Amino acid sequence: MTQLDLAGQLQLLREGAGAVRIERDVVRATGDAVLEFLQGQVSQDIESLVVGRSAWSFVLQPQGKVDVWFRITRIAPTAFVLDTDAGWGQALIARLERFRLRTPVEFELLDWSAIAVRGVAAPAPLAPPDTDDGIVVPVEQVGWTGWDVLGPAPGISEGATECSDEALEALRIEAGIPRMGSEIDESTIPAEAGVVPISVSFTKGCYTGQELVARIDSRGSKTPRRLVGLVVEGSEPPVPGSSIKLDGSDVGRVTSVAPMGSHGGPVALAYLVRAVDTPAEASVTGATDLVRATALALPIAMA
Repeated sequence: MTQLDLAGQLQLLREGAGAVRIERDVVRATGDAVLEFLQGQVSQDIESLVVGRSAWSFVLQPQGKVDVWFRITRIAPTAFVLDTDAGWGQALIARLERFRLRTPVEFELLDWSAIAVRGVAAPAPLAPPDTDDGIVVPVEQVGWTGWDVLGPAPGISEGATECSDEALEALRIEAGIPRMGSEIDESTIPAEAGVVPISVSFTKGCYTGQELVARIDSRGSKTPRRLVGLVVEGSEPPVPGSSIKLDGSDVGRVTSVAPMGSHGGPVALAYLVRAVDTPAEASVTGATDLVRATALALPIAMA
């Protein structure tokens, strides 16, 4: 795919109507006690979710670090759909089962696919008549507007043009949306990833791992590192996992890369040490040499 093609797709996913087939792991949680059980395990207040609404949430380790970041949708009074990045569905089930004991709740990993529909002109997909046939979830974040369609065999909505994984990845990076396995893993403190405001309720009752989240929030959400965006000069993208250098010192690490963003060059997500303020001019390892980059607060489009 040429850069012109990718540029056109980026514009379509922002200003028009684009669709991308994506991989999500989907778990259905059911049972008479499912609400009470999940309310004590997840960081979000799901008691306030009406049927058909969704919210982002964490399940945490008892010490407060992340097990899985996911989205939860209430599909019935005693049924929820939890979707997360591909490859993390079994980890989500295992984490919930660890604390379930004899609570009458069941978890099922569904054989579902997903399509991301993006763009301010994107048509609203029709919701399936039955939740067994899938669900449509609105997506409303900066630079990330549209719907996710989850189901056994979702199709591209009429009026939306199919786009590439690379274009959606660039959109994700510029919006500052973390991904399990890249920006979030078992070593991550929730506040580092920048999604606590949309993933945590500070007014609900207790849940596993709450103490660390509440303590960091009370201290101004200051963590040893934080997720930032990188706008890279030239056309050579940085290498995921490489160090960010400032005045000869390592100050961060690249986590995700896209070959082209809205400015025409590569963009990336990275963790930067707290002592470095943004914007900051730095250098990162490209495919063959050091390249210059500007570290920006997220989302990149608003920096």
